[in-house]
Amino acid sequence: MRVAVFSTKPHDRRYLERANEDGAHRLSFLEPRLTAETASLAKGADAVCVFVNDTVSEEVVEQLGSQGVRLLALRSAGFNHVDLVAAEAAGIAVGRVPAYSPHAVAEHAVALILTLNRKTHRAYNRVREGNFVLDGLLGFDLNGKTVGIVGTGLIGEVVARIMTGFGCRVIAHDPAPNPTCEALGVHYLSVEQLLSQSDVISLHCPLTPATHQLIDGPALARMKRGAMLINTSRGEVIDTRAVIRGLKDGTIGSLGLDVYEEETDLFFEDLSNRIIPDDVFARLLTFPNVLITGHQAFFTEEALAAIAETTIGNVTAFERDGRPLHEVKTQAARPAE
Repeated sequence: MRVAVFSTKPHDRRYLERANEDGAHRLSFLEPRLTAETASLAKGADAVCVFVNDTVSEEVVEQLGSQGVRLLALRSAGFNHVDLVAAEAAGIAVGRVPAYSPHAVAEHAVALILTLNRKTHRAYNRVREGNFVLDGLLGFDLNGKTVGIVGTGLIGEVVARIMTGFGCRVIAHDPAPNPTCEALGVHYLSVEQLLSQSDVISLHCPLTPATHQLIDGPALARMKRGAMLINTSRGEVIDTRAVIRGLKDGTIGSLGLDVYEEETDLFFEDLSNRIIPDDVFARLLTFPNVLITGHQAFFTEEALAAIAETTIGNVTAFERDGRPLHEVKTQAARPAE
């Protein structure tokens, strides 16, 4: 099949070419993001391969359908950026990567926790400048602390394993409790109970209408004062403006983000020589107790290989059977984490 790959970075090309080493498909690598303005670049393609920050709106889907595209191959587990109703109406199948490496995202979440707690990022800069003062670097023992995990799918389960290994009391919230987590001693509570008891809160839930801005002003009011908040799920799960207010008044002791609700025009690009016009994001960067990474939690060798292999597998299955291996339809269950 002829596949137009949007939002191509060097690592995308490297791993997709490796997964397609038999040359079964013709891959065209395009640097631009998929938008209504760039959709015409897919002309002549049978399939379009997109990433999380590509725009697959009704308008884009209609353009792709009119050009003969029959498959949307997502290089992601989440599909909230895709208009599934429009895709179904246009006769375009959608395939995703339901799981790649839960360890990658879980371990990154824990890295954010450890860095924020022990302030190793600040210590690194101090030592390089010859400053060995410890004031301002005080942390706390994770052992004995309560860690609340919202969403105990594959990623949340790995986080639970790691944090129980630190000697933490782990509590969780999920509409479908995970038996493996329960066997680890994880107790399931309501969101309200979890927020009020947790010293560290880590979000690993998919973005759905129920989880959109799950952490908002009222939720912050229920949190234990000074708690750490970590989000490696989807940016829209938190109300960023409310979180900024929580940072200012001390409700949030520290914040670690790998995602941001308006990240589309920021992440995955080098903006170091440009002014960032997003005032909310700029305000986040002013806090010494905030650590932001640019949606890199998934970025490990193992995860990239799995994403590429599953993506090519979806294309191959569609060419052979008319359906991708991991099809997403409008009646699909919640996206895997």
